[in-house]
Amino acid sequence: MAKESMKAREVRRAKLVAKYAEKRAALKQIVRTGDPAEAFEAAQKLQDLPKNSNPIRMHNRCKLTGRPKGYIRQFGISRIQFREMASNGLIPGIKKASW
Repeated sequence: MAKESMKAREVRRAKLVAKYAEKRAALKQIVRTGDPAEAFEAAQKLQDLPKNSNPIRMHNRCKLTGRPKGYIRQFGISRIQFREMASNGLIPGIKKASW
C-alpha cells in the first residue's frame, strides 16, 4: 500500500468529521442528559463511529508546506514560511523588529 500524504489524510478526516458531525452531537447529548441505560448505549454507539470522524483529530497545517507544527493561526502558515514571507515583504503590515 502506498503511503498517503499528510495533506490528503487531513482532507479525508475533514470529510469524515463533516459527515458524522450531527450523529456524533446527538449521541453526545444523550450521553450527557439521558438516563444511565440510554447513556451507556449511546456511548457504545459513539465508540463504533470511525476514529477519524472525531474533530479533535484534525490538525492545523501550513497552507503552503503542510507543516503541522509552528502554525500561526492568524495567517494560516507555519512560522518558517511566515518569517520568510515577512522578510521578503510579502505580508502587508508586517516588518522585521530588529535590523
